[in-house]
Amino acid sequence: MEKIIEENKQGTSLALEQNKANAKKLFIESYGCQMNFSDSEVVASILANQGYNTTQNLEEADLVLVNTCSIRDKAEQTVRKRLEAFNAVKKINPTMKVGVLGCMAERLKSKFLEEEKIVDMVVGPDAYKDIPNLLQEIDEGRDAINVILSKDETYGDISPVRLNSNGVTAFVTITRGCDNMCTFCVVPFTRGRERSREPQSIMQEVQDLWEKGFKEVTLLGQNVDSYLWYGGGLKKDFVKATEMQKATAVDFAQLLEMCAVNFPKMRFRFSTSNPQDMHEEVLHVIAKYHNVCKYIHLPVQSGSTRILKEMNRQHTREEYMELVDKIRRIIPDCSISQDIITGFPTETEEDHKDTLTLMEYAQYDFGFMFAYSERPGTLAARKMADDIPDEVKKRRLQEVIDLQQAMALKRTQRFVGQTVEVLIEKESKKSDLHWSGRNSQNTTVVFPKEGYKAGDYVLVHVTDCTTTTLIGEAVGYSEMQS
Repeated sequence: MEKIIEENKQGTSLALEQNKANAKKLFIESYGCQMNFSDSEVVASILANQGYNTTQNLEEADLVLVNTCSIRDKAEQTVRKRLEAFNAVKKINPTMKVGVLGCMAERLKSKFLEEEKIVDMVVGPDAYKDIPNLLQEIDEGRDAINVILSKDETYGDISPVRLNSNGVTAFVTITRGCDNMCTFCVVPFTRGRERSREPQSIMQEVQDLWEKGFKEVTLLGQNVDSYLWYGGGLKKDFVKATEMQKATAVDFAQLLEMCAVNFPKMRFRFSTSNPQDMHEEVLHVIAKYHNVCKYIHLPVQSGSTRILKEMNRQHTREEYMELVDKIRRIIPDCSISQDIITGFPTETEEDHKDTLTLMEYAQYDFGFMFAYSERPGTLAARKMADDIPDEVKKRRLQEVIDLQQAMALKRTQRFVGQTVEVLIEKESKKSDLHWSGRNSQNTTVVFPKEGYKAGDYVLVHVTDCTTTTLIGEAVGYSEMQS
């Protein structure tokens, strides 16, 4: 099982490429989902054209940006503490500018500027191209805020600056926004309507990564399975499309196959899938191509159909289980992970038991599990009382975690004695004599370095495991090795 994460922090880091002509310094941190990490790379690219290189040294920064998450309260509290730290440095360096980006910026808007006065700039997820103008607004003594949501912005014309890069794996965003109005989620309000990015711009970005030596790409979106391009990005406009446009439309299965065919020596992953939108064609593409990883992140949130209805999830317990059956049938060696929320309003012990039994049915490899926290602006916050006591939420969460740990060990044990293909990503955290990478099923594999290097595809014979990691020895290069 992967570590339970309240918020993921990408510390400020040097970009893969620095422009020696740039004289100003940008310090940027990201919290939350992979989309935020990807967005930070877009922002770094925009600012690189404005004379900024990234820095790891907060004290030398001319501009400090924090890319924020509003999914859970703890993430917001962490960001507030970081802003306090930034402002302490700003007292020493008064020319430093501080800005908030992303979902938290969109949700709190002018509160940061007018009420709390802890930032100079507030920028929503669709307004990053406006940052150069907002910096000028600051210089001229005016409030710098743009949180306007867009119906068509995908940043498809921006070549991201890769931050905190290992030079092996990278994210490529294919959709933005979300049309699913889950009652617990702020994303539709902070990131706007769902729209898809033009496929050729996606392919060009992947080509650029391949030419720079990257070996694996994760295609990102709030819901990648609903990707649809026919000459316009919004799904709702598909009904207005001509027959020719419909005939030449590109859906997610086709996009994934385009990636697999055009870049046979590059591995592909994707995240996140929504159960009601995952079509069988996608499963067949995964099964058909060796370089499409056998791993699906499939959020369920609850195993109770009643609670799923309260959450406005567009699937039932039974439909989700049927999808799991289909995945197991078409891709027998596929790993599946989950998102689960415990203690959603009105959740009973019977509802909780439904979640536990669904987990046992799905046999998840790992997951991301949280106790429910009310998010301002959501339908659940407006219409539903947060009526489950904290101690009950925590107890149910612990039961979910304990079950997931037991399943995770069983799932990793199945690899012991097998030989798996691993893409080397970095040194092991515990030993500089070992490499760390992942197999197709997204499980971490650790093995002695010997003569291999980061970016190599190697075959590793697995001799032992923990709940999260496979341990073994390399026995040679795989056929994926160029």
